Amino acid sequence: MSVRVKKIQFLPIVLCLLLFLQHTTLALQTGSLTLYTQFTKVVVAPGESIDYAVEIVNKTGGVRSADLSVKGLPEGWNYELKSGTYKIGQISVLPGERKNASLKVDVPLKVDKGTYRFQLVSAEGSVLPLTIEVSEQGTATSEFSSTQPNMQGNSGTTFTYNAVLKNRTGEDQIYSLRADAPKGWNVVFKVSGKAVSSVPVDAGGNKDIMIEAEAPSEAAAGTVKIPVVASSPYTTSTLELEAMITGSYKVELTTPTGLLSQKVTSGREKKIELVVKNIGSSPLSGVELSGATPVNWEVTFEPKKITVIEPGKSETVTAILKADKKALAGDYVVHFDAKGGDTSSRATFRITVEASFFSGFLGVLIILAALASVYYLFKKYGRR
Repeated sequence: MSVRVKKIQFLPIVLCLLLFLQHTTLALQTGSLTLYTQFTKVVVAPGESIDYAVEIVNKTGGVRSADLSVKGLPEGWNYELKSGTYKIGQISVLPGERKNASLKVDVPLKVDKGTYRFQLVSAEGSVLPLTIEVSEQGTATSEFSSTQPNMQGNSGTTFTYNAVLKNRTGEDQIYSLRADAPKGWNVVFKVSGKAVSSVPVDAGGNKDIMIEAEAPSEAAAGTVKIPVVASSPYTTSTLELEAMITGSYKVELTTPTGLLSQKVTSGREKKIELVVKNIGSSPLSGVELSGATPVNWEVTFEPKKITVIEPGKSETVTAILKADKKALAGDYVVHFDAKGGDTSSRATFRITVEASFFSGFLGVLIILAALASVYYLFKKYGRR
């Protein structure tokens, strides 16, 4: 009787040992897939993507299959698990072998700075803990920037700015482009050499934009601000450009009356009054006078060089023109030029040459002599 009791009391212990051995065997069979990647903690900026190269190792003596999933990933984050070109959710590994897979995790643009932890897990219990540290505060905005927003030039200059438009949102955007330029300015946006009024930018992408701002020829010296705006239905970004106008340089050469014709006697001098005007917005320095005349004609100026002419002011110059003494009566063309810095002006005169008194008198004498000769011949031989 006592022996039977002992057998009954020992039976539960044996059953527990059998169950323990069975559980241990199953654990060895199913818990032997190992998940591995080299970098388990990475530091990235908002909007970046991380590609993990994952190895699944089978250390058992049989084929093992496991469902793979990602747990603990923050809301709004996306991931993709692939092997080769295929998206996968389950993988099978031969005994003693390993398979490669890739896990791509997209960090949103709008994300808080901080540390984020999650796991790649298999249904049989293997866990690969991963950590992503976001290095800065993320936003869902746009950025419009230029490495050289300040330019300098004269009035009438076309200022060229190279800008970059960044779409820091999580969606593709179409941005309309506009410029709040001062009156008289002409602003053109160009992408790949073509003028545009709007531009598409992929989510998280950039677009290079050339901005050409043409200043009016009468623009006054000073600094001009040109705000340019890129706007989509969800976000707007403004870039402020600056153009420093050094002024315009423009000279005009004319006469007090505007008349560009004169009369001169061959071999004689003629004084012609010229007016040199500064019609630009900056002072003109070192304005020089010169002329282009027919052969053997001469021209000088008093003065030949003007030190400075202020904007809107004028100076009077006398051109002394001497015609060739052998110049025949008729019309001739003479050019007068005023040049200062990068600007110049030309006045073209029509000069009418008149014969001198002596030449005219000599001509009359020759004609009279010819008439007298004819009369004499007629009188002498006419009666025969």
